[in-house]
Amino acid sequence: MEVERDFIGSPPLKTVRFGGNVVDTLAKFKRGDTNDYELLKHQLSDPDIKDAQIINWLQEFRNCVTQLTKDHEQLVSVVLRLPWLGRSPAVVEEYLAFLSNLVSAQTVYLRSCLKMVVSHFTPGRIVIREGGVDISDSDDEDENLPRNFDLCHRALQVISRYVPSTTRFLMPILTDNFPFVQKSSRTLECYVHNLLRVTVYLPTLRRDILELVMGRMLKLDVSAPRSEIEEAEESPAQQARGREGPPEEGLFDMDEDDLARPSGEAGGAVMAHPVAERLDTLMDILLAYIKDVCFVSGSLHLTQTKELYRDLVGVFDKLVLPTHACCHVQFALFYLCSFRLGLAEAFLEHLWKTVQNPSHPPVLRQAAAAYVGSFLARANFLSITTVKACLDLLVPWLHRYIDSQDAGSRAFCDVSLHGPFYSACQAVFYTLIFRHQQILEGSLRQGMAYLQQMNLERIVMCQLNPLKVCLPAITNMFAAITRKYQLVFCYTIIERNNRLTLPAVRSGQGGESLPVNTNPLDSFFPFDPYLLKRSGKLIEPIYQVWEEPGDCEVDGQKKPVRQVSNGEEEDDFLQGETPHHDSLVGVTPGSYDSHLRSPSSVGSPPIAFLQRPF
Repeated sequence: MEVERDFIGSPPLKTVRFGGNVVDTLAKFKRGDTNDYELLKHQLSDPDIKDAQIINWLQEFRNCVTQLTKDHEQLVSVVLRLPWLGRSPAVVEEYLAFLSNLVSAQTVYLRSCLKMVVSHFTPGRIVIREGGVDISDSDDEDENLPRNFDLCHRALQVISRYVPSTTRFLMPILTDNFPFVQKSSRTLECYVHNLLRVTVYLPTLRRDILELVMGRMLKLDVSAPRSEIEEAEESPAQQARGREGPPEEGLFDMDEDDLARPSGEAGGAVMAHPVAERLDTLMDILLAYIKDVCFVSGSLHLTQTKELYRDLVGVFDKLVLPTHACCHVQFALFYLCSFRLGLAEAFLEHLWKTVQNPSHPPVLRQAAAAYVGSFLARANFLSITTVKACLDLLVPWLHRYIDSQDAGSRAFCDVSLHGPFYSACQAVFYTLIFRHQQILEGSLRQGMAYLQQMNLERIVMCQLNPLKVCLPAITNMFAAITRKYQLVFCYTIIERNNRLTLPAVRSGQGGESLPVNTNPLDSFFPFDPYLLKRSGKLIEPIYQVWEEPGDCEVDGQKKPVRQVSNGEEEDDFLQGETPHHDSLVGVTPGSYDSHLRSPSSVGSPPIAFLQRPF
């Protein structure tokens, strides 16, 4: 090897060494003499060990690798812990050669080698002494960190080349070593980045790695409810702290290595909510990864995009769809679908199959209906033709459902019996609230004919009574729009529901009365406004914000529908906080290309992702 010849040809470095060579030491150990064996382990564990010593030891171990059986597990463990990262190129090459020889001759050590490599996927730990107290922290400022990560991935590639079954043993190790979600943003960022980088040269693991990453992100997502994030961002003190950089006090609710600088400090404002800050960091990485995989030299690579779409939909079905009230992780698919209309249509078709399939649990069918309605309303990259095609599936299905129930014994309002029906109704109402103006644009006559042929009056006035179950804010806005265009007069049904519904209250803290059961469907809208700041720059250009209809106001003189509790996860018109003005709020202009943090270096998208700086 070139590096070895250069080393041998250079002047020898003075090293102190005790005991015999490795071969003799192993022979003595086999005869029962352990003195040199223990001395060898002690010398290998020396924190001040020199490069020349490491190379000498590794060369001797390579010459007798066939003798390193399971009996020498402790010795091999010490060798694997040698500080090879951050050392000279000669040490690195010798160490990688030792790894390849070891896993080839002694596959029993495969797991140990993989664990050693994965343990370096996060910044190392250092001890900082402050005020006489030792504080353990992550070494985020290590200038060798990018190089160390490169070497770790090179080591994994070497191991996988010599042991084809590496992927089967690697995935459990990646799962077990995932940092606790309360670790700092920087620690999570490094680990997730390295996980996604593994998928570049071990593509068979991509589905499992995406499942692992998104599963941990979901834990963060549900731990940071929308109301808490909004409250944290509204606090002037916390906003100031986010602008000035990392907080220096009040860290009692965070892990100790949150003392590390926020990873997004240079890329945008820091989230005031600590959990939201971690989630924002990971979403930023995931969205950059998605773009780097899908685009080659600025052009969409259809095959790679379809493969990634299939993997993400599989993770969506397994983890995201069953998770109630997650706010942000699902936007990974939202972002991917914006690349091509065919992807968005495939996603809607996938959701539609879940909605209408009676073999799925009702709770999943209801969630799928919520995703359909929210996606149709919020994805500004969808054409009105696609929206109408989806409505042409939903509305006839509602009519067929009404036909099947009208003559039966279950033709009455009951969420437990007809949950998917009510969720589909709410999806239709929600979509029409957002899209009715686009439907009517161009030709008012054709638009009105399309809305009239839906026969919304039959849906609203059927015995299942969907207006009684749907969210009050949606019911009010839908009633206002349909009254304006004389499609259906909902207020008669609303007032009758109010008369027949007893006002149920419960006592809250302080003795005040709070309304209950205002959301019998337990509804949520998966694509409500995106609150994370840095990753939100990629979502903003493709997102349809709520536009107050200038010529259609909710009738404030009508008897109000059930009041919406403060705890419900609603936004825009759903909170009744939409400003009443003549001008319409449009989507913020811009191209998502201008907001990407992923570098634009030459090479394939995965390589660009690998070069993302740390």
